[in-house]
Amino acid sequence: MSKHIVILGAGYGGLLAALTVRKYMNKDQARVTVVNQYPTHQIITELHRLAAGSIAEKAIAMPLEKLFKGKEVDLKIATVNSFSVDSKEIKLSDGSSLSYDALVVALGSKTAYFGIPGLEQYSFVLKSAEDALNIHKHIEDRIREYSKTKNEADATILIGGGGLTGVELVGEIADIMPGLAKKYGVNPAEVKLLLVEAGPKILPVLPDPLIERAQSSLEKRGVTFLTGLPVTNVEGNVVDLKDGQKIVTNTFVWTGGVQGNPLVGESGLEVNRGRATVNEFLQSTSHPDVFVAGDSAVVFDPSGRPQPPTAQIAWQMGELIGYNLYALLENHAFETFAPVNSGTLASLGRKDAVATIGESNTALKGLPASLMKEASNIRYLSHIKALYTLAY
Repeated sequence: MSKHIVILGAGYGGLLAALTVRKYMNKDQARVTVVNQYPTHQIITELHRLAAGSIAEKAIAMPLEKLFKGKEVDLKIATVNSFSVDSKEIKLSDGSSLSYDALVVALGSKTAYFGIPGLEQYSFVLKSAEDALNIHKHIEDRIREYSKTKNEADATILIGGGGLTGVELVGEIADIMPGLAKKYGVNPAEVKLLLVEAGPKILPVLPDPLIERAQSSLEKRGVTFLTGLPVTNVEGNVVDLKDGQKIVTNTFVWTGGVQGNPLVGESGLEVNRGRATVNEFLQSTSHPDVFVAGDSAVVFDPSGRPQPPTAQIAWQMGELIGYNLYALLENHAFETFAPVNSGTLASLGRKDAVATIGESNTALKGLPASLMKEASNIRYLSHIKALYTLAY
């Protein structure tokens, strides 16, 4: 009798687990069910471009039915309400339940608000294509409104968080703003683009010379950085900073932190700070019939530091899990997780970027870094057979 594999989430880890297990197991050996809240696989590393209106939704949100075509994968579009690894039961938002022989948890992360009053209520987030489209429409609506009322809050855009997401988003907005302002007869110099970061510097994953390069590139295009200034309170359209500054803005996007999905902590899996602990085969340390991928897991590198929650790590986790599902269910030897870190890439709008590449962390900036960022995306799309999206 065939075994049942259930995969929760079709981000980088979940998608690659599903595609990979089908290379080793046919439908007679295993049924594969993938549960995802959206009908698309979304390229999270390109959401900032969609939020600025630089690309079409179809370019970064691929129909899962198309990606799974011919793979004998059962796709359920639903939200996971809860799952219990002791009873092996998954409860979905459509009222149905699933049981499994092997489970893959790839539910991604949630936005962390750090208990800051008003932050969740009064900010946008950038976690999905839907979020990106909402941000894009909102920014255009506010600039249109500013052209009529001259209300400065409509021409003030604040990004919270100076990590990759925040910096890439503000860079993309800086690129499109002159054209958008001109469309509505607004002087681009009247639009304030601000980024606030609690830590002492933006892009802390990169070396200082690249941070300085990124900051100066964006400042030349009108971005103001407020570093070392945590957000302390948000009330309506007023954002309070630690030094007493009050920023009045009708557009506040919070990218300042992620945390594990709370469902993981409630499932019965052993966790560390809300993320599931796994062994070298990416099995749960408490439940060997459960594998965990991407931001749902905490994986330590040889030096004992947690691996960064990046797309490239999640992709590699998914592929290994795909093979190890086969090993588990067919009694073969497991393979060990040994990720290759290709580097860190941060786009600064369409024509500029900074990056560190390879194990030696070679620094790149400008057009070479931009091209590397584009090549990285193309490599992934090729891998999942989704190069058709480049036509959009």
